[in-house]
Amino acid sequence: MKTFTHRYAVTDRQWAIIAPLLPGKATDCGVTAKDNRFFFNAVTWILRTGAPWADLPERFGKSNSVCRRFRRLAQKGVWEAVFEALKAPDLQWVMLDSTVVRAHQHAAGQKKATRQPSAWAAAGAG
Repeated sequence: MKTFTHRYAVTDRQWAIIAPLLPGKATDCGVTAKDNRFFFNAVTWILRTGAPWADLPERFGKSNSVCRRFRRLAQKGVWEAVFEALKAPDLQWVMLDSTVVRAHQHAAGQKKATRQPSAWAAAGAG
């Protein structure tokens, strides 16, 4: 198993939640995937960088194969299950009351300069 230290890589805790949701495990019927975690990290790299599939680094394998697998899983609804499993359960009910959130002293904005009447206005033309 490969270990990752990059910021796009999924953590061990996250992987423990995701792994059972992805098809291609040894216990699934059909073809067993080489490394589901490596594939998931490839997808995460694409999502975090915003790069097109063709720019996927070679270390993740053929970009076309990763893209096709991503699309197949999307059509099967696998990604919705992954998102649902990873979301924080309590964030749905978070509410901030602005009366208790203090602004920094410099957040009030720049002091306005006092406006000097122009020579035109002082002459009575304005």
